[in-house]
Amino acid sequence: MYRRFQPYLQHLRSQRTLLAFAVLCGLIYGVATGFGLPYMVKTVFPVIFAPNAVPLGARDLVLLAAWLPAIFLVRGVSLYLNTYLIQVVGTRVLETIRVDLFRKLQVLPLSYFQRNATGDLLSRVLADANQLQIALTTTANEVIKSPAALVSAILYVAYQAYQSQGLAMVLATLGVVPLTVLPIRYVGRKLLRRSGQIQTELGSVSSLVSENLSAAKEVRAFNLEDLEVQRFSRVSRLLIRAQLKFFKYEKVLTPLIEIISAFSLSLTFIYAYRVHLALENFIMLITALYVCYDPIKKLGGLNNELNRGIGALNRIEEVLLAPVSIVDPPAPHPIGRLTGRIAFQDVSFSYRGSEPALRNVSAAIPAGTICALVGPSGAGKSTFANLVPRFFDADAGAVTIDGIDVRAMRVAELRRNIALVSQEPVLFNDTVCNNLQLGRPGATRVEVEQAARDAFAHDFITALPKGYDTVVGERGGSLSGGQRQRIALARAFLRNAPILILDEATSALDSESEATIQEALKKLVVGKTVLIIAHRFSTIRDANLILVFNEGELVAQGPHASVYASSPLYRAAYDRQQID
Repeated sequence: MYRRFQPYLQHLRSQRTLLAFAVLCGLIYGVATGFGLPYMVKTVFPVIFAPNAVPLGARDLVLLAAWLPAIFLVRGVSLYLNTYLIQVVGTRVLETIRVDLFRKLQVLPLSYFQRNATGDLLSRVLADANQLQIALTTTANEVIKSPAALVSAILYVAYQAYQSQGLAMVLATLGVVPLTVLPIRYVGRKLLRRSGQIQTELGSVSSLVSENLSAAKEVRAFNLEDLEVQRFSRVSRLLIRAQLKFFKYEKVLTPLIEIISAFSLSLTFIYAYRVHLALENFIMLITALYVCYDPIKKLGGLNNELNRGIGALNRIEEVLLAPVSIVDPPAPHPIGRLTGRIAFQDVSFSYRGSEPALRNVSAAIPAGTICALVGPSGAGKSTFANLVPRFFDADAGAVTIDGIDVRAMRVAELRRNIALVSQEPVLFNDTVCNNLQLGRPGATRVEVEQAARDAFAHDFITALPKGYDTVVGERGGSLSGGQRQRIALARAFLRNAPILILDEATSALDSESEATIQEALKKLVVGKTVLIIAHRFSTIRDANLILVFNEGELVAQGPHASVYASSPLYRAAYDRQQID
């Protein structure tokens, strides 16, 4: 079990000084508990309570009485320092684990997010990482402190028992201790399976909550409040059921160990009576045995916590060990600024577990071309555009820009040459200025404002409460759809990339906003290779190359007149929109 955690114990190395001091304090606590308390019982009590004890002076009495607070002072201070420092180390370890998880999420392919719910991934980053941190720090804490107390107590018991009655007394006293391992092993096997169920159900709850919060408007519009509560109650009930099954086994461990300990003490009592063991020796042995069983219980709890941690670790490793398919080549081709000449050569692609999204597609898009991608939903338009910035890699064939395979380029350099404006642009919960600078980090305020003017966004931005320093809210919630879209366009202006992808950039806007954005687009597309994904033909009137897709195949390509004459699919769609 402990080997599963070894790769993650490396996170403790950066905190080794604090951890070493915490471990030292744990050793002091263990020795003070396992040796100090029984020694005090053996040494102090007979002096005070023996029938023929010599009367003590005030000074000697105070010194003897000080034994108890002195031992508990050492235990208390060392315990506090041990637990506090372990928590400090654990918190920093948690930060490292979460950053590693988040860093991995940044490089995983988009297909991974299509297969995994956002809420479940959020649960892995927060809840599972927190559970792993608890397991690691608990292990680092108790794996030193409790064994130190246990070994100190056992050695002291063995020594005193041997001194008083020989080896037989040692065996009688400590013979039952190994039996306490049996319930720990049995319960541990049960908890290992239950812990994985808890983390999975917790991920389901997080996923449902995330989905509900992101669709708050739709829930109210369709009167789904009661249905959503029922869905949440159902998944919450499954989580509670898994937790109760875990608690059923977790909470039985301490009573089982205490019952076994009680039988052990009873046997020791019988044997002590048979061999006429002196009272002070018997009290010392009972105290030492009690001290033995307390760390055994804690080690049993540690075993439970480790099983919880393994459940969380399994889910975390599903992310950390997930293959990253979009990677830089070993010897990347230097590209600088591309001209934007795009070519597809017999490209096929399918999403995992689905029909091919593209089948043997070949197309050449000269630099500076405005290319419209048209066709019914699911025809392959977005897939075609997504292969250009390597959001996915083709299963067969090659995508090239300026004659260079995109897989031969550094991913960051490739994407630096591409600007994207989507149908629903994402703005972060930050200022307008910072959202704009995502287009080109390091751009000056003058450059940012000029890009906003080019996108017809400067006027409404300066009218905001703090102008460019206004925080736009989560996903830009404080702005209208047209305003968000103009900020996205300004971002593209600021990036000034040679390739521009417009993914239905005006389809969700009113006619006034669309007219404004169309005017901005006329300036934005000048001198660029542009891929326009659109269902409405009004958005592609300036295109000089049209690619028509249907069921993953490129069925027609060329200028409007040529495609209109040769493609019944394009002609029917075009005529229908003209009538509308």
